[in-house]
Amino acid sequence: MESRRPSGKRIATRTFLNVAAIIVFFCSVFPVYWMINMSLTPANKIISRSPSLVPLELTWQNYITAWTREAAPGQTDFPHALMTSTIVTVGVLIATLLFAFLASIAVARYHFKGRRGFIVSVLIIQMIPGEAMMFTIYGMIDDWHLMNTMLGLGIVYLASVIPFTIWTLRGFVAGVPADLEEAAMIDGCTKSQAFRRVTFPLLAPGLVATGIFAFIQAWNEFTMALLLMKGYNLTLPTWLNSFQSATEATNWGAVMAGATLISIPVVIFFLIVQGRMTGGLVAGAVKG
Repeated sequence: MESRRPSGKRIATRTFLNVAAIIVFFCSVFPVYWMINMSLTPANKIISRSPSLVPLELTWQNYITAWTREAAPGQTDFPHALMTSTIVTVGVLIATLLFAFLASIAVARYHFKGRRGFIVSVLIIQMIPGEAMMFTIYGMIDDWHLMNTMLGLGIVYLASVIPFTIWTLRGFVAGVPADLEEAAMIDGCTKSQAFRRVTFPLLAPGLVATGIFAFIQAWNEFTMALLLMKGYNLTLPTWLNSFQSATEATNWGAVMAGATLISIPVVIFFLIVQGRMTGGLVAGAVKG
């Protein structure tokens, strides 16, 4: 039996898509590689007219400098910034999953007055850029006397992350038939036991996916942290900004080392749950 050979048009399309994928992959990976390369390059080799794509002289001094650099007046150091970012991010993560989980169950399982308006408002809020509300948020946090506090920054992050989380989790909850809980209750489970043993495990991928999204958003956010925090309460992304000074040259090796250290927790979390995160986001979007 003669096998069918792919047509020239199909080969050309496949070649074009492969080349496009390689270009996108290169543009995505190269900045990360260059950041790590510069973090391992001695300071006197970084500013050169002929930069090397491979670090010929490896050094860990940039990481030591970034970790032990003393805080300048009005700034913070790496350990304090790490502690602030960790507390804010973990708090936002827990609060987001709790409130979004309860809200998604309410909008997916119960029909109440104003339900459609609530869902539409969640969609509209996601489309408004946070920078457009900077002055409003600044005035609100200032009126609440929460300026330069982790609680105030956490509330802002929570308000920005929770709409997307509710919308995504709503798709997961809607995709789990309520009949499963009723069948478990017929078999002898109480309503809480049926939810805990049947429904909750099926929603776990959605909780993982939205939890990672909330973690990345809170961990990497820069603009609001720069607006609302100062001094020792600066977070890690704003701590990097302290390397730029009008009185001394920027230590780019330490900056790249600091950026690499900040990226490590996000990369570790993503590698651990990337399978569940990808499948969860796609499933939640389709079912929504």
